[in-house]
Amino acid sequence: MAITAAQVKQLREMTGAGMMDCKKALTATNGDMDAAVEFLRKNGQAKAEKKANRIAAEGICLIAQEGDDAAAVVEVNSETDFVAKNEKFRNYVAKVANQALNSAAETIDDFMGEDWAEDTAKKVSDSLVDMIAVIGEKLSIRRFEKVVATHGCVVSYLHGEGRIGVIVEAQTDVVNDDVKAALKNVAMQIAAMNPKYISAEDVSEEYKEHEKEILLAQAMKENEELPENKRKPQNIIEKMLIGRLNKQLKEICLYDQIYVRAEDGKQTVGQYLAQVGKANGCEIKIVKFVRFETGEGLEKKHENFAEEVMAQMK
Repeated sequence: MAITAAQVKQLREMTGAGMMDCKKALTATNGDMDAAVEFLRKNGQAKAEKKANRIAAEGICLIAQEGDDAAAVVEVNSETDFVAKNEKFRNYVAKVANQALNSAAETIDDFMGEDWAEDTAKKVSDSLVDMIAVIGEKLSIRRFEKVVATHGCVVSYLHGEGRIGVIVEAQTDVVNDDVKAALKNVAMQIAAMNPKYISAEDVSEEYKEHEKEILLAQAMKENEELPENKRKPQNIIEKMLIGRLNKQLKEICLYDQIYVRAEDGKQTVGQYLAQVGKANGCEIKIVKFVRFETGEGLEKKHENFAEEVMAQMK
C-alpha cells in the first residue's frame, strides 16, 4: 500500500515522532493510523508528545569551533540535571553544535528545519524527537549563535562542563598564542562577570535615561528619609546621580570592568588588552561576545522528591 505525505504528516502531528519513523510505522501497519500510533509507542518514538508540557530548564551549552575563524554555541535543555551528565545526551548536543557551526540559518525555526547532518533523510527537529525517545524526558534545542571572525580571530570558553558557554570575536593584526591566551582570559571574565556591553559607547541613550529615572527615584527616596537638616539640594542629588550611573556602567561594560586577574586589583579589561596588544605589536579590539548560560531566563520546576515518591506509591 502506498503511503501518502498527508498520512505521514498526520501521524507526525499526533505523535511527535520523526518523519521517517512515521513512514516506517505506516508502512508496517498498511496505513492503519491507530496501529501506527501503537507501533511508534512500542518502539519508544511517540514519547515526545507526552512530554510537551513539561519544563525543560536544565541541560548544557556546548561550543563547536573551527580553527581561529569560526565558532558556534548552542543551548539544549532537559528536564533534569542528571541528563546533562549523560554521555549520549552530551554527544548529541556536540552534534547540534557542529550542525550550528556549519549552518547558514539565522533563526531557530530555520535551524530546526535543516537537514540533519548525521542523517540527511531527517531534519534537525526529527533528530531531537529521536533523542527524546532515547533519553526519556523532554528536551529542547533552545538557541544557537554562530560567530565568524572577519579580521582577527574567535576564542571560546566553556565553564562548568557546559553551564556557561562564551565566544569572543576580536579584531587584531596579530593572532598568536599570547593574543589568544589573553582573549581566553577575557572570555573567562565574561563568564564570571556577565557584562552586557563591550564599552560605554555601546550603551544606548534610551537605556541610560531609563536607568537615570530609576536612580533618581532611589536618590529622592533616600533624601526624603533623612532628617530635614541633612537633606541635600536638587543640584547635589543630580551630581550624585551621574556618579551612580557611571559606576553602574563600569559594572556592565566589559572594557570598564576590573580585570578579575589584575595583580594590582585596579587594572581594567580595556587596559589589560592594551597591555597585551602593546607587547605583541598590535591593537586588540573586542568586536563581539556571546554568553549563553544554561536555563537563563527559564522558569525552573522545583519538586519535593519525597512527595513525588509518596505520590507514586499511592
